[in-house]
Amino acid sequence: MGTEDAVGESAWAPVLDRLVRERRPALVRYAALLTGGDLRDADDLVQEALVRTFSRGRPLREVAAAEQYVRQAILRVFLDGYRRRQHWHRLQHLVGAPDAVPSATASADTGIDVRAALATLRPQPRACVVLRFYDDLTVPEIADRLGLAQGTVKRYLSDAASALEALLGPLPDARTEIELVHEEER
Repeated sequence: MGTEDAVGESAWAPVLDRLVRERRPALVRYAALLTGGDLRDADDLVQEALVRTFSRGRPLREVAAAEQYVRQAILRVFLDGYRRRQHWHRLQHLVGAPDAVPSATASADTGIDVRAALATLRPQPRACVVLRFYDDLTVPEIADRLGLAQGTVKRYLSDAASALEALLGPLPDARTEIELVHEEER
């Protein structure tokens, strides 16, 4: 190993160590929102994102900056994996027998929570919801991060909100202005 490699590694190694020690649980929770709550998949997603982020030789010297790169990588790895699985599902019938279909009654007994509801969304709307409500990003920031038009992000958020509301019910605080105006008139 040359002197240059040792110096390059020594610059990012402490940042990686601190990031994993201090922020790993938060990164896994973030990934779990995308994966639908499966902590093993979320952990794998974080590991892959860490490898992708720190193997590229970026000059990351601050934990906050490194965390942002890793969060971006988590999102990309998740979306790339979804695309690969979709491609495989389109071709799978050509090479193998169909998967067993789970019983509808198996999931009827379990309560629906936010993670389960998020898991019902397609990946890009799910990513938009997580970025909007977990990372507290604005529509333009989400559009920039995902490489989408702002109108597309708005549509994904609107469709996702409708789908989540159908599963989780309306939020008690989510009353429209019209309802509030009618209350004031009474």
